[in-house]
Amino acid sequence: MDLATTLGMLAGGAFITIAILMGGSFSQFVDAPSVLIVLGGGLSATLIRFPLAGVASAFKIGGKVAFSHKKQDPRELIDQIAEMGDIVRRSGPLGLESIELEDANLKKGSQFIADGYDSNFIRESMELARDQFLTRLQEGQRVFKSLGDAAPAFGMIGTLVGLVQLLANMDDPGAIGPAMAVALLTTLYGAVLANLVCLPIADKLTAKFEVEEINQTLIIDGIMSVRDGKSPALIREMLTAYLPESAKKDDDEDELAQAA
Repeated sequence: MDLATTLGMLAGGAFITIAILMGGSFSQFVDAPSVLIVLGGGLSATLIRFPLAGVASAFKIGGKVAFSHKKQDPRELIDQIAEMGDIVRRSGPLGLESIELEDANLKKGSQFIADGYDSNFIRESMELARDQFLTRLQEGQRVFKSLGDAAPAFGMIGTLVGLVQLLANMDDPGAIGPAMAVALLTTLYGAVLANLVCLPIADKLTAKFEVEEINQTLIIDGIMSVRDGKSPALIREMLTAYLPESAKKDDDEDELAQAA
């Protein structure tokens, strides 16, 4: 589970709730017409922009990345690929059938090597799987960004609706309160939905895209190196180029500490 997302949303909701309760009753901030305008309007606008299947897939992958995403350390990937290279040199390609791997694309590449597939086929298949996965992430980011943009806009639309209702019922004091509630709460709902849910998840998907683009390319190059029978030391040296500078510095410091 991604604690940052869970804690962030819970903390944001808690702070807003505490601020509401300090000034009055929570029931004052619950308005069904405002919810319908913001949620219904935002979802409708998103469905117009994207196909239904794309929206459903975006919510699925957005929830998975935001709440259950486990970060894959590239150094762990390099260690696993180097271990695969050592197994192939000692036991041959069939030795990879017994290795346990978490990453789906790395596992697929390992199976390709064990089955003796051609290098071109392995690269093309893994690149296709990588591109399809990255496309789903990118589509999910676009859907959540669209919903985050639409929510405040429909909040403003709700404000206009409330103001029209208010002005149309100036002679009826009992209708002024509900109309004013719609006018103000739709803006509140739109801002909260956009800035506490949709846009943060869109940013998280963008960050996930950047990380996975590097990791999946690292995996493909690593699998091809194992397929070509390169030594584990050479595989590590080649794949270290994919590490961020901070990770490279940490590795250098570890090596110096071990040497000392």
